[in-house]
Amino acid sequence: MPRRQWISGLELQSAELFRASGAEGLSLAREDFHQILIQIGDKYLPADATAEEAREFYRNLRVADLALARACAAGHEKAWEVFLTRFREKLYDAGRAIAGDESRGRDLADSLYAELYGLNEREGVRASKLASYTGRGSLDGWLRTVLAQEFVNRYRTQKRLVSLEEKEEDGVSFEAPTQEPQVPVDGRVNEALDEVFREMAAEDRTILAAYYLDGRRLAEIGRMLGFHEATASRKLERIAKKLRQALLEGLLKRGMSRRQAEEALESDVRDLQVNVRDRLAQEKTGTPFNRERSPG
Repeated sequence: MPRRQWISGLELQSAELFRASGAEGLSLAREDFHQILIQIGDKYLPADATAEEAREFYRNLRVADLALARACAAGHEKAWEVFLTRFREKLYDAGRAIAGDESRGRDLADSLYAELYGLNEREGVRASKLASYTGRGSLDGWLRTVLAQEFVNRYRTQKRLVSLEEKEEDGVSFEAPTQEPQVPVDGRVNEALDEVFREMAAEDRTILAAYYLDGRRLAEIGRMLGFHEATASRKLERIAKKLRQALLEGLLKRGMSRRQAEEALESDVRDLQVNVRDRLAQEKTGTPFNRERSPG
C-alpha cells in the first residue's frame, strides 16, 4: 500500500474522535477504534490526501453510530443493549413499511438480527453485517437500506423455490416475469431529486455519473476532466453535500417537516432508494462524459 499522507491528520484527531464516539462505554478499545478509522480512511481517502482533508473527512463521520455498530459486531453485550433500545422498534416500523404488513414486517426485522449479531462464522470469525458500516451516513438509514435489501433477497429466493415443474403440475398458465418489489419511497423525494438534477452543473453530473454509475476511480476522473485525484475527491465530497442540502430544501418546499425530510435522507446519498442510476444515465447524453474512454 502506498504511504498514506493523511495519516498524520488522523493521529492528531484520533483521541478526540474516540471521546466523541462513546466507544469506551461500549467496551471498544481505543486502539481498536483507531484501526477502524484507518480502515475507513484507506477505503475512501486517496493516499495523497492532506492532513486537513483527512480531518475534514473524519469530522463528517457519524462516530457515535460507528462505535456502536462496530462494538456490536465485536460481540460486546453492553453495545447490544444500547442497540436494541435504540433500534428494535424502529426496525419493526421499517419492516412493516417495507413489507406492507405488520406480521411480515416483524418477521423481516427479526430475521435480520442473526446477521447483525453475527451468529454465523467465517473462518472462525463472527460475521456481523454491522462490521461493514462505515459511519458515512447514519446507522438508522443504513439499517433501513439493509432491511430493504433483505426484503428483495427474500422475494428472489421465493421466486426460485417455485419451479416451472410445480406450476405445470398445478395447471397454472405461465405469466410474464413480474418486476421485483420496490421499497416504498415518498413521491416527493423523487420530485425533489428530478429538480436537483435539472439544475445541476454539467461537470457535477459528469463526476457523479463517472463515479457512481460507471465505477471509475477518482484518478481516472481527474485525468478525464483535467485535475488531480485529490481535487476529484474534494469535488465529489462537495457535490454529495450540495446534493443532500438541495434535496433537503426541496423536501421542505414540498411540505415535509424538517424531521421528516432529514429522516428521508438519513442514509448516504448513494443509498437512497430512488432511481438515481437512471437519472445519471439520462444526464450522460450530451455531457463531456461521452468523450472517448482513456486507456486502461
